[in-house]
Amino acid sequence: MVADKRDYYEVLGVERSATLEEVKRAYRQMARKHHPDVNPDDKAAEEKFKEIAEAYEILSDEQKRAAYDRYGHSASGNGGGSGGEGFGGSGFGDIFDLFFGGAAGGGARRGGPQRGNDLRYNLEVSLEEAYTGIEKEIRFPRVETCETCRGTGGKPGTSPTTCVQCAGQGQVRQTQSTFLGQIQTVVTCPRCSGRGKIYPETCETCKGAGRERKTKVLNLTVPPGVDDGMQMPIRDEGEGGTLGGPAGDLYVFFQVKEHNKFQRQGRDLFAEIPISFTQAALGDDISVPAVNGENGEIKVPEGTQTGTTFRLRGFGMPDVRNAAVKGDLHATVRVVVPTKLTEDEKKALREFANLRGEKREEPKGFFDRIKEAFTGHDE
Repeated sequence: MVADKRDYYEVLGVERSATLEEVKRAYRQMARKHHPDVNPDDKAAEEKFKEIAEAYEILSDEQKRAAYDRYGHSASGNGGGSGGEGFGGSGFGDIFDLFFGGAAGGGARRGGPQRGNDLRYNLEVSLEEAYTGIEKEIRFPRVETCETCRGTGGKPGTSPTTCVQCAGQGQVRQTQSTFLGQIQTVVTCPRCSGRGKIYPETCETCKGAGRERKTKVLNLTVPPGVDDGMQMPIRDEGEGGTLGGPAGDLYVFFQVKEHNKFQRQGRDLFAEIPISFTQAALGDDISVPAVNGENGEIKVPEGTQTGTTFRLRGFGMPDVRNAAVKGDLHATVRVVVPTKLTEDEKKALREFANLRGEKREEPKGFFDRIKEAFTGHDE
């Protein structure tokens, strides 16, 4: 269960801000200590090693780590771990790649069809676009299965022959000396690149690679209410697989640009509204512009102080799961003091101060200030 799983950062003993190199270093140290070959017949060490491998699989992958940081173990369909639907995963193959540069001797990773890599696309939208939702055309480079040879790497019309080096298996065995002793690994056949077959002539389009780089164009529907940091997975729009394997996925990460009037916190918006001294003192009905282009209205009562906040319900951002549900707009009034006054305005303010019994000292002249300096007091 998800609730029983330890935090992946805690498992590897690293901070949440750890770099990829720090994650790799911690993994290597812990994997060497708890590897089953180092601890034969030790079930606890075996389970610990699996836990370490699972944590490394997630934290060493930028997209999987981002999903884990945002949603925790629930980001994976099975609560995290190798093979989960949310994170995907290749099991222990990556572990042996890290140490030995090839798959485990058990042969979990073979030279057959491989799934293509996932891709990430950062899409920037304005606050207004995030409010209404919008159709966006995005373009990005990716590696696709060659249409000419359909991923075989051979020239169409030619027939392949069985690779003599791997006898058609697509992989060969190698023995390596490691700190764990003699380890037999299975690696992709270097002669046929894992295909098991060799074509007498290579495809002219992809030069035998079976894949080619292209620019993909997609029309993307941005839902109303999307927030900064949210992501949208688009299945099968990542890079093409090898040897006829399925394509990876595309992950669109949203970035909402800062607005010059509104600050956003979830579905709620915050804004400062300037008002005059007389509006604050006497009260007034103030029109407040909202992000949807409409105007709300707040009733400012007499004697309102600067910094007072009013709430306009339903004038915030829509919920990304239900656009009919909207947040609120919090409008904070700021009393603006005029910087230039006419003589009539100054006279009216002095009369106002006298009516309120506010003492106002007249400015001292030059000789008054000299006299005060010599006598030490103001007569």
